[in-house]
Amino acid sequence: MNTAFSFLLCVAIWGSTWYAIKFQLGSVPTEWAVAYRFAIAAAVLLAFCAASGRRLRFPLRDHALFAGLGALLFSINYAFTYWSTAYLTSGLVAVVFSMMSLINQVNGAIFLRQPLEGRVLLAAVAGLAGLGLIFRPELAVFDPSGDVVRGVGLCLLATLFASFGNTLAAGSRARALPLFAFNGYAMLYGAALMALLALAGGKAPAFDFRAPFVLSLLYLALAGSVLAFSLYLTLIKTIGLGRSGYVAVLIPLVALAISTLFEGYRWTASGVLGVALVLLGNMLLLRRRGPATEAKAKAAAARKSGVA
Repeated sequence: MNTAFSFLLCVAIWGSTWYAIKFQLGSVPTEWAVAYRFAIAAAVLLAFCAASGRRLRFPLRDHALFAGLGALLFSINYAFTYWSTAYLTSGLVAVVFSMMSLINQVNGAIFLRQPLEGRVLLAAVAGLAGLGLIFRPELAVFDPSGDVVRGVGLCLLATLFASFGNTLAAGSRARALPLFAFNGYAMLYGAALMALLALAGGKAPAFDFRAPFVLSLLYLALAGSVLAFSLYLTLIKTIGLGRSGYVAVLIPLVALAISTLFEGYRWTASGVLGVALVLLGNMLLLRRRGPATEAKAKAAAARKSGVA
């Protein structure tokens, strides 16, 4: 597949999954919607591994790692993401979630002893200032119980959990495991955890057989969680981690364009400047790093979940 087409398709899919989540809300408990999504994605990935003769047997300690990654990357963080989308337009959720690039850097410094460079501080200032400008109208009439505050809070929790997952995935043991089986098992454990949490919360299994729910579920599972992931791995191999990282810069723009067309999102001068600052912060984080740091980041990026 042409590299440029793969890049654009990856951006288009991950930029649109935020809006697809809207069709998963309301008719089915969020925990079950997330469980269905990753059960389908896990089945596809593990079936692919079996059909292609890839390794599927791992020791118990690796399964413990899969379960931990599943809880952080394909379970709890997605539940928070879905809940936040009930309060915010999907484009704004994508913008807030893009701050994960910054949180990853901070967690890497704390837990993996990776050096925290000056550009991270600049990115933090730009990103936080950008978020302040985007939500300036809401901050002017701050209401702790308001929908926007709830939405941003839930999205930040989702981002934090996902970043913890990325930090765990960047460890040496995780980097040594085969990618497709790794993600397949992690998604399977994530789906199982969501199902258990739903049952523990008294939410019986439910399904909506109407087209909007079914089609958006299949799109999120097959396109968002399997196809785009595979395309991103291909991009890392063909054009390198640095240029592949610009996928994350463009995703919020696609999500905001969709919100403008279908959710009535209205741009303001402060909103435009805020989005520009958030994207600038992400671009600062993509500046070329040293060889050792780049190698570790490349392995971790192949497993991380920075999209919906």
